Amino acid sequence: MRLLFVGNSLTYYNGGLENHVRLLAASATPPRILVADRATQGGATLRVLHGLPSVHERIQQGHYDRVILQDDIPELTEHSITAFEEYARRFDQEIRSHGGRSVLFMAWPYERLGWISLEQIAIAHRTLGVELNAPVAPVGLAFHRSLEARPQLAMLGKDREHETVHGTYLAACVHYATLFGVSPEGLPYRPDGVSADEATFLQSIAWQTVQAWSR
Repeated sequence: MRLLFVGNSLTYYNGGLENHVRLLAASATPPRILVADRATQGGATLRVLHGLPSVHERIQQGHYDRVILQDDIPELTEHSITAFEEYARRFDQEIRSHGGRSVLFMAWPYERLGWISLEQIAIAHRTLGVELNAPVAPVGLAFHRSLEARPQLAMLGKDREHETVHGTYLAACVHYATLFGVSPEGLPYRPDGVSADEATFLQSIAWQTVQAWSR
Protein backbone atom coordinates (compact mmCIF):
# COMPACT_ATOMS: atom_id res chain seq x y z
CA MET A 1 0.00 0.00 0.00
CA ARG A 2 1.22 3.46 -0.90
CA LEU A 3 0.27 6.27 1.49
CA LEU A 4 0.59 10.04 1.29
CA PHE A 5 0.01 12.19 4.38
CA VAL A 6 -1.08 15.75 3.56
CA GLY A 7 -1.11 18.16 6.49
CA ASN A 8 0.91 20.47 8.72
CA SER A 9 3.09 20.10 11.82
CA LEU A 10 0.45 17.94 13.50
CA THR A 11 1.37 15.37 10.85
CA TYR A 12 5.15 15.80 10.68
CA TYR A 13 5.86 16.24 14.42
CA ASN A 14 8.04 13.67 16.26
CA GLY A 15 9.68 12.34 13.13
CA GLY A 16 6.61 12.18 10.93
CA LEU A 17 3.40 10.25 11.46
CA GLU A 18 3.96 8.41 8.19
CA ASN A 19 7.15 6.85 9.54
CA HIS A 20 5.48 5.60 12.72
CA VAL A 21 2.60 4.08 10.74
CA ARG A 22 5.08 2.42 8.38
CA LEU A 23 7.16 0.97 11.23
CA LEU A 24 4.06 -0.18 13.10
CA ALA A 25 2.82 -1.99 9.98
CA ALA A 26 6.23 -3.52 9.33
CA SER A 27 6.25 -5.02 12.84
CA ALA A 28 3.12 -7.09 12.13
CA THR A 29 3.33 -10.84 11.46
CA PRO A 30 3.51 -11.18 8.56
CA PRO A 31 4.81 -7.65 7.92
CA ARG A 32 2.55 -5.17 6.15
CA ILE A 33 4.81 -3.31 3.75
CA LEU A 34 3.94 0.34 3.23
CA VAL A 35 5.43 3.13 1.16
CA ALA A 36 4.54 6.20 3.19
CA ASP A 37 5.34 9.78 2.15
CA ARG A 38 4.22 13.19 3.30
CA ALA A 39 3.43 16.57 1.74
CA THR A 40 3.33 19.04 4.61
CA GLN A 41 3.87 22.66 5.56
CA GLY A 42 3.95 24.11 9.06
CA GLY A 43 0.80 25.96 10.08
CA ALA A 44 -0.98 25.14 6.82
CA THR A 45 -4.65 24.30 6.50
CA LEU A 46 -6.02 22.26 3.61
CA ARG A 47 -6.84 25.57 1.90
CA VAL A 48 -3.19 26.61 2.03
CA LEU A 49 -1.96 23.15 1.02
CA HIS A 50 -4.31 23.15 -1.96
CA GLY A 51 -2.44 26.19 -3.25
CA LEU A 52 0.93 24.39 -3.29
CA PRO A 53 1.85 22.86 -6.67
CA SER A 54 4.17 20.37 -4.97
CA VAL A 55 1.23 18.76 -3.14
CA HIS A 56 -0.70 18.27 -6.38
CA GLU A 57 2.39 16.83 -8.08
CA ARG A 58 2.66 14.22 -5.33
CA ILE A 59 -0.99 13.23 -5.64
CA GLN A 60 -0.91 13.12 -9.43
CA GLN A 61 2.40 11.31 -9.85
CA GLY A 62 2.77 9.16 -6.72
CA HIS A 63 0.25 6.40 -7.50
CA TYR A 64 -0.99 6.49 -3.90
CA ASP A 65 -3.65 4.06 -2.70
CA ARG A 66 -4.62 6.29 0.22
CA VAL A 67 -4.10 10.00 0.78
CA ILE A 68 -4.59 11.05 4.40
CA LEU A 69 -5.94 14.61 4.66
CA GLN A 70 -5.25 16.45 7.91
CA ASP A 71 -6.82 19.85 8.31
CA ASP A 72 -6.09 22.12 11.27
CA ILE A 73 -9.59 23.45 11.76
CA PRO A 74 -8.75 25.75 14.73
CA GLU A 75 -6.40 27.66 12.37
CA LEU A 76 -9.32 28.74 10.15
CA THR A 77 -9.43 32.45 10.93
CA GLU A 78 -13.05 32.86 9.79
CA HIS A 79 -14.13 30.51 12.60
CA SER A 80 -16.09 28.30 10.23
CA ILE A 81 -15.67 24.74 8.93
CA THR A 82 -16.67 25.78 5.41
CA ALA A 83 -13.09 25.88 4.11
CA PHE A 84 -12.40 22.42 5.59
CA GLU A 85 -15.37 21.02 3.71
CA GLU A 86 -14.56 22.82 0.45
CA TYR A 87 -10.90 21.88 0.22
CA ALA A 88 -11.35 18.33 1.46
CA ARG A 89 -13.89 17.90 -1.35
CA ARG A 90 -11.47 19.37 -3.88
CA PHE A 91 -8.65 17.13 -2.74
CA ASP A 92 -10.92 14.09 -2.70
CA GLN A 93 -11.98 14.67 -6.30
CA GLU A 94 -8.35 14.93 -7.38
CA ILE A 95 -7.29 11.88 -5.36
CA ARG A 96 -10.07 9.75 -6.85
CA SER A 97 -9.27 10.91 -10.38
CA HIS A 98 -5.75 9.51 -9.90
CA GLY A 99 -6.84 6.14 -8.57
CA GLY A 100 -6.61 6.76 -4.83
CA ARG A 101 -8.96 7.12 -1.91
CA SER A 102 -9.08 9.79 0.76
CA VAL A 103 -8.81 9.23 4.50
CA LEU A 104 -9.73 12.08 6.85
CA PHE A 105 -7.35 12.57 9.80
CA MET A 106 -9.43 14.06 12.61
CA ALA A 107 -7.09 16.19 14.70
CA TRP A 108 -7.94 18.02 17.94
CA PRO A 109 -8.77 21.46 19.37
CA TYR A 110 -6.24 23.38 21.43
CA GLU A 111 -6.18 26.29 23.85
CA ARG A 112 -4.45 28.88 21.65
CA LEU A 113 -7.33 28.86 19.17
CA GLY A 114 -10.30 27.71 21.19
CA TRP A 115 -13.24 28.67 19.00
CA ILE A 116 -14.19 25.07 18.17
CA SER A 117 -14.70 22.01 20.38
CA LEU A 118 -13.68 18.39 19.87
CA GLU A 119 -17.35 17.48 19.49
CA GLN A 120 -17.75 20.01 16.67
CA ILE A 121 -14.58 18.75 14.95
CA ALA A 122 -15.86 15.17 15.24
CA ILE A 123 -19.27 16.08 13.77
CA ALA A 124 -17.61 17.89 10.86
CA HIS A 125 -15.50 14.82 10.07
CA ARG A 126 -18.44 12.43 10.50
CA THR A 127 -20.59 14.46 8.11
CA LEU A 128 -17.89 14.87 5.47
CA GLY A 129 -16.71 11.28 5.78
CA VAL A 130 -20.23 10.05 5.00
CA GLU A 131 -20.58 12.48 2.09
CA LEU A 132 -17.26 11.47 0.52
CA ASN A 133 -17.49 7.81 1.55
CA ALA A 134 -14.08 8.35 3.11
CA PRO A 135 -12.80 6.61 6.26
CA VAL A 136 -12.04 8.83 9.24
CA ALA A 137 -9.09 8.28 11.58
CA PRO A 138 -10.58 9.65 14.84
CA VAL A 139 -7.33 10.69 16.49
CA GLY A 140 -8.79 13.59 18.49
CA LEU A 141 -11.35 11.27 20.07
CA ALA A 142 -8.62 8.75 20.89
CA PHE A 143 -6.66 11.49 22.68
CA HIS A 144 -9.77 12.29 24.74
CA ARG A 145 -10.38 8.62 25.58
CA SER A 146 -6.73 8.16 26.60
CA LEU A 147 -6.80 11.21 28.86
CA GLU A 148 -9.97 10.02 30.54
CA ALA A 149 -8.34 6.66 31.35
CA ARG A 150 -4.82 7.91 32.17
CA PRO A 151 -4.80 11.68 32.66
CA GLN A 152 -1.16 11.56 33.70
CA LEU A 153 -0.14 10.38 30.20
CA ALA A 154 -0.02 13.63 28.24
CA MET A 155 -1.12 13.64 24.62
CA LEU A 156 0.07 17.20 23.94
CA GLY A 157 3.39 18.81 24.82
CA LYS A 158 4.24 22.03 26.64
CA ASP A 159 2.72 24.20 23.92
CA ARG A 160 -0.62 22.37 24.44
CA GLU A 161 -0.90 22.04 20.70
CA HIS A 162 1.60 19.53 19.28
CA GLU A 163 1.73 15.89 20.26
CA THR A 164 4.01 14.24 22.74
CA VAL A 165 5.64 11.06 21.46
CA HIS A 166 2.77 9.21 23.17
CA GLY A 167 0.27 11.29 21.21
CA THR A 168 2.07 10.58 17.95
CA TYR A 169 2.18 6.86 18.72
CA LEU A 170 -1.53 6.81 19.53
CA ALA A 171 -2.23 8.66 16.26
CA ALA A 172 -0.19 6.05 14.38
CA CYS A 173 -2.15 3.22 16.03
CA VAL A 174 -5.46 4.89 15.12
CA HIS A 175 -4.36 5.23 11.50
CA TYR A 176 -3.20 1.62 11.39
CA ALA A 177 -6.57 0.42 12.70
CA THR A 178 -8.44 2.71 10.29
CA LEU A 179 -6.42 1.74 7.22
CA PHE A 180 -6.42 -2.02 7.78
CA GLY A 181 -9.58 -2.56 9.83
CA VAL A 182 -7.69 -4.62 12.40
CA SER A 183 -6.43 -4.00 15.90
CA PRO A 184 -2.86 -2.77 16.46
CA GLU A 185 -2.84 -4.62 19.78
CA GLY A 186 0.20 -6.83 20.17
CA LEU A 187 2.34 -5.12 17.54
CA PRO A 188 5.89 -4.86 18.91
CA TYR A 189 6.88 -1.50 17.41
CA ARG A 190 7.07 1.40 19.83
CA PRO A 191 9.20 4.54 19.55
CA ASP A 192 11.80 5.66 22.05
CA GLY A 193 10.08 7.18 25.07
CA VAL A 194 7.05 4.86 25.01
CA SER A 195 7.24 1.97 27.47
CA ALA A 196 5.90 -1.49 26.74
CA ASP A 197 3.02 -0.94 29.17
CA GLU A 198 2.19 2.43 27.62
CA ALA A 199 2.28 0.94 24.11
CA THR A 200 -0.14 -1.79 25.16
CA PHE A 201 -2.47 0.79 26.67
CA LEU A 202 -2.35 3.12 23.64
CA GLN A 203 -2.89 0.28 21.19
CA SER A 204 -6.01 -0.72 23.13
CA ILE A 205 -7.28 2.88 23.22
CA ALA A 206 -6.78 3.19 19.46
CA TRP A 207 -8.77 0.05 18.72
CA GLN A 208 -11.57 0.95 21.15
CA THR A 209 -11.88 4.39 19.54
CA VAL A 210 -11.91 3.13 15.96
CA GLN A 211 -14.49 0.46 16.82
CA ALA A 212 -16.70 3.01 18.61
CA TRP A 213 -16.43 5.39 15.65
CA SER A 214 -17.37 2.63 13.21
CA ARG A 215 -20.47 1.78 15.24
